[in-house]
Amino acid sequence: MPQFNSLSRYTFAATLIFSWSIATNAKESFPAELTGFSPGVSIPVFTAQGAGHWDVKIRERGWILFDKNVEPGTPGWRMWYTGYDGTREGQKKLGLATSADGVTWKPHPDNPIYHEVWIEDMMIVPHSGTLYMFAEGKDDQAHLLTSKDGVAWQRVGILNVQKANGEPIESGPYGTPVAHYEAGTWYLFYERRDAGIWLATSRDMKVWKNVSDDPVMVPGPDEFDFDLIAMNQIFKYKGRYYASIHGSKAGSKLWANGIAVSDDLRSWQKYSGNPLRPIFENKSSGLFIHDGKQFRFYTMHDQVHLHFAIPR
Repeated sequence: MPQFNSLSRYTFAATLIFSWSIATNAKESFPAELTGFSPGVSIPVFTAQGAGHWDVKIRERGWILFDKNVEPGTPGWRMWYTGYDGTREGQKKLGLATSADGVTWKPHPDNPIYHEVWIEDMMIVPHSGTLYMFAEGKDDQAHLLTSKDGVAWQRVGILNVQKANGEPIESGPYGTPVAHYEAGTWYLFYERRDAGIWLATSRDMKVWKNVSDDPVMVPGPDEFDFDLIAMNQIFKYKGRYYASIHGSKAGSKLWANGIAVSDDLRSWQKYSGNPLRPIFENKSSGLFIHDGKQFRFYTMHDQVHLHFAIPR
């Protein structure tokens, strides 16, 4: 048995306490209901219609909203998604599906509900009776649309994002927009060529200014987001901010989902157990949706899969 002097015993004990502290903090920061998911069903819960239809395939992130206050059996679940002809240059159009349980979905009879301009990788923030949609337009230019009912949408225009000093950001793509509203301020997260995630804020949604011209989240060091990263969603849980993210390693063509936590929306800690699903599954654009009882985890692009939290 090894012999320890007083200093080595102190060092050993301190190491144990430090290790225990890290493990405890990780558990508190990333509760089991946000990190342990199994497939909800053995097949996707929603797919594109395929050849001969407007939605040959589903493209990138869609968005899901759930209203728990509707009557049982009533479609309290709504999902917006991007359909297209399967080619990269094909026009990206907006579709809508509804569900009473979040498992069986019915496409809207008027799909595509919006096709005037390019819509993909969208997310929605309900605020003061209006739905605000932040989406990628053509060439990964982030833009804004609004709606009162989720069916009829009006385009506001391209987002005016500026550097911290008020100068325009460099030309090029700025996509996968994620917005959050709190206490009179809008927060906008966006990626540039999946090389990092930046944060800009606005009071009026007309001008967005970077809080810093450096990204608030960068790829790596884990394999699942080693080279590329984007944010899917921001939500608040138990007083902290959580971000659903996805990433990839250059050249792998496989994407996987992860989660990160923050107390101020600027400094982020990634979960040490990322990715949330195995890389070989090649699922991205994950969304955490609380159904009134538990969190569900949906993944999209180019099929919608449902995962329930593993019972503990």
